[in-house]
Amino acid sequence: MNTMKNEQEILDAFRENPDLMKILTIIRNLGLKDSWLVAGSVRNFIWNLLSDKSPFDHETDVDVIFFDPEVSYEETVSLESKLREDFPQYQWELKNQVYMHLHSPHTAPYTGSRDAMSKYPERCTAVGLRLNEDSTLELFAPYGLEDILNFQVSPTPHFLENEDRIKLYQERLSKKNWQEKWKDLTFSNL
Repeated sequence: MNTMKNEQEILDAFRENPDLMKILTIIRNLGLKDSWLVAGSVRNFIWNLLSDKSPFDHETDVDVIFFDPEVSYEETVSLESKLREDFPQYQWELKNQVYMHLHSPHTAPYTGSRDAMSKYPERCTAVGLRLNEDSTLELFAPYGLEDILNFQVSPTPHFLENEDRIKLYQERLSKKNWQEKWKDLTFSNL
């Protein structure tokens, strides 16, 4: 099993992967405000790498978020369709975080993409990556990288503070079948 100890090793692995760098470049070139590659796209890459599997998995959704009140829901759907048309080799999912709080029970509107990521269901999923204009990679992990690096799945504080969200978290995990793919995963009991 591959082991990575720190953020720099992870960033180096991202930079060495042609598919990931192409995706990050496409996202940067869209010019969307506060845009990131997030969630399963980043988490699964790390878990695959640590499991000695091909890090980039073409079956995994390419989860892209941005935050811009001036871009409507309809415009976001249209942009996602264009991405799927222009780059059909990837499973694009594009979401404007201005509207996404509606999918989490009793959640106030997000203030930006980082705020939205911090309120994802699992700590290991609360992660984002982007390619900056100066070609540096920026990784955002509000709960650190421990959970991802140790194959741990546990709810974020946002999901722990509300019974409806906990129920949503548990339903989500029961549908994911992550342990089929990554045998070393452990799930925290609530």
